[in-house]
Amino acid sequence: MGKKDKNKKKGKGAEKTQMKTDKKLAAKQKKLLAKLGEADIQEVVAKLEAEEQRLKEVTETVCPPPSARSSFSFCAHPEKEELILFGGEFFNGQKVCVYNDLYFYNIPKNEWKLVKSPSGPAPRSGHQMVTVAADGGQLWLFGGEYASPSQAQFYHFKDLWVFRLNTKKWEKVNAPNGPSARSGHRMVAAKKKLFIFGGFHDNNTSYQYFNDVHVFSLESYEWLKIEIAGAIPPAPRSGSCIAAAPDGRILIWSGYTKSKVNKEVDRGITHADMFALTPDKSNPATKFKWVSVKPGGYRPHPRSGIAFTTAPNGKTYCFGGVMDIDEDEENISGQFGNDLYYLDLSSTTFRLVEVVKKAGKSSKAGDGSQEVEMAEDAPVAASTTVTTDGIFTVTVGGSSSNASNKGKIASLFDKLKPKPGPHPRMNAGMTICKGTLYLYGGIYEEDKKQSTLGDFYALDLHKLDEWKALISDTSRSHEWIDSGSEGSDSSGSENSDSSDDSSDSEMDTD
Repeated sequence: MGKKDKNKKKGKGAEKTQMKTDKKLAAKQKKLLAKLGEADIQEVVAKLEAEEQRLKEVTETVCPPPSARSSFSFCAHPEKEELILFGGEFFNGQKVCVYNDLYFYNIPKNEWKLVKSPSGPAPRSGHQMVTVAADGGQLWLFGGEYASPSQAQFYHFKDLWVFRLNTKKWEKVNAPNGPSARSGHRMVAAKKKLFIFGGFHDNNTSYQYFNDVHVFSLESYEWLKIEIAGAIPPAPRSGSCIAAAPDGRILIWSGYTKSKVNKEVDRGITHADMFALTPDKSNPATKFKWVSVKPGGYRPHPRSGIAFTTAPNGKTYCFGGVMDIDEDEENISGQFGNDLYYLDLSSTTFRLVEVVKKAGKSSKAGDGSQEVEMAEDAPVAASTTVTTDGIFTVTVGGSSSNASNKGKIASLFDKLKPKPGPHPRMNAGMTICKGTLYLYGGIYEEDKKQSTLGDFYALDLHKLDEWKALISDTSRSHEWIDSGSEGSDSSGSENSDSSDDSSDSEMDTD
């Protein structure tokens, strides 16, 4: 009895200490919000959701292109020559804006339309959205993040939505047993199901990264109870790439994790590994197994914030991303890429895509969809410093998912010749429609300035001869306000039309 009572007393003491800590943090947060003039973020989100309920009818308006942004969703219509863009964020150095606007781009007409529909999702970024062809076409959206203008507060969503393209109406799907609130996760549609992997939750006082898998049935509208075997699952991460292979496997690669080294120091890890979530032959609907995969061919440099999209021919195209390099103990230089490569999902082989003007008769591509060059393997850095999601800048190990050795490395991109086409960037939107790849927006950093892009490019994957600029580079079209500035206007140029004036900081993204 004595030992039992003693342990119980210790438990009460620990609980009491934690309660005191929570109260101190709450009091500190309250003082900070009062100083910033911000309301509690849960109240703000509730207000935004109520505003969406006030819309009574669907409206479609021809409009200018979307404002500069990152961490949005960008999909192709499953049946029409249209592209669909939703949400995202803009940051001008002092203030974040988050959006929930829904745009449709008519490719033949080169025309943008803003669609407003009753009772839709609140503003967010770092979410995921996919399209399926069922019922005249559907958009499925899950999760994401909303941030206050100062980024002192974050709110993560765990809601699931469907937008029916034939009626232009949103519907919130209230199915129990779904994923917890998160952003930076990845979602893909395959075999009449939605597969959601990973992501993170961060409220500025604590954080958690996930490696869980959730499967939603597009037939029964319920979250399925699944079983996953495999001795070594992928490490928790956000901002990874995901694709559904023709053989039923769900491939996961790259991504980012942050973990505690000690009370004051966080360590970031950039993952360069690949895993396949493989259906079990005995019950492929609900039983799966994690299998480690070693892709062949071209080896992309470790980066985060890569834009990616899968073509109907079973190739996942990837563009850009960022790697941060330690210049010294206090300074970090971001190295941004603008290379284009793809992963063949059948052979799990990477290939570098060369966009060059062809003289005379063009060669025939093996699959009739593109012509590419095989590149030599690029060396993977032994030690790097990587930032993902635009928030964290931390030291990372090389290709191993658990590496943590620190060190300085040279630039990975400074020897690359300048290429015509899109500027280097991270967290852009990319999709494919009718054999053409489209790239929109994203972020580029130079010194301490972060430029949010609003340019728009197209690349014919059959010809691969030229990036076509549909909207010219806008990397320097908005004012950057240094974080130390006092009393500056922080509305962010043309982005002040946000449904609210907050946004999420770059996380995922994407």
